Amino acid sequence: MRATFMYGAGDVRVEQTADAVIRQPTDAVVRIVRSCVCGSDLHPFGSMPAGTDGAAMGHEFIGVVEEIGSAVTNLVRGDFVISPFAYCDNTCDICKDGFQTACVNGGWYGLGDVGGAQAEAVRVPQASGTLVKVPAGVDEALYPSLLALSDVYLTGYHAAFMGKVQPGRTVTVIGDGAVGLSAVLSARQMGAEHIILMGRHTDRTDLGRTFGATHVVAERGEEGVAQVMELTGGQGSHIVLEAVGHLPAYEQAYGIVRAGGVISRVGVPQYEDAPVGFGSLFGKNVTLNGGPAPVRAYIEEVLPDVLEGRIDPGQVFDRTLTLDEVPAAYRAMADRDALKVQLIP
Repeated sequence: MRATFMYGAGDVRVEQTADAVIRQPTDAVVRIVRSCVCGSDLHPFGSMPAGTDGAAMGHEFIGVVEEIGSAVTNLVRGDFVISPFAYCDNTCDICKDGFQTACVNGGWYGLGDVGGAQAEAVRVPQASGTLVKVPAGVDEALYPSLLALSDVYLTGYHAAFMGKVQPGRTVTVIGDGAVGLSAVLSARQMGAEHIILMGRHTDRTDLGRTFGATHVVAERGEEGVAQVMELTGGQGSHIVLEAVGHLPAYEQAYGIVRAGGVISRVGVPQYEDAPVGFGSLFGKNVTLNGGPAPVRAYIEEVLPDVLEGRIDPGQVFDRTLTLDEVPAAYRAMADRDALKVQLIP
């Protein structure tokens, strides 16, 4: 089968590799119908040291179950499924607490002997706990939104959930990428009164307005902080959703958060040390939370909203390419020529 591997910064290849097969009784093999390139894939695309062994890429997909292991009892061949970007048993104590990305029996696509999802098929460990069935006969027009439930929309949703967004609150979203826009849509669904989107790409912030942003701030740094403070009457934002992952975005977040407010981070941090002292978090009594989104905790809750047309998170996909065009997909997203690319095998 064909699958995607990264050999270093800017070096993405689609190669023939061994077919995905059942290795454990808890496995399933899924034929991929749609996958995509994630914003987090762009970090190694820009900085990964060159090597002779390629890293398997991709962790977001929807598809059809082709094979199941003997211990998988809740799936049958032919089921149409959504996979969260991390696999889990969904039964351990950590999963029951709602943090499936920390499952004691879980893990990540593309690591070890688990292939990546930018491929024709993938082996899914812990398939019973990981995969969520979608009703048969779903219109293909819904595929982008179903694919968004594997990661991007529910990562934005997780940011809003951990930020405790509720009616009457002012929410500021830092980042106009697909996750940031998903956070805007989620904050609107949760009833935020004012939603400030910090982004400078007009085509993206226009979609942000469609999703529910009431204000857009294009400025960054101190000027951006000043703009948000002016919009909030000098008090700051009750909730800040940081969807970038770079230190300047974090610095903006603690610059605009209101006293007693919450900063919820879902942008994968590209730094190890961040201020938490009196001038950043402590002095304002600010709560800092967030992390890898346990999207498995949310899929079944949100799925009816997609199937019944109440939300359309798939609008973040603004380009569709084939699996053989994956290198072009990475370049388009890295160059900001595309917001998010979905892939058809």
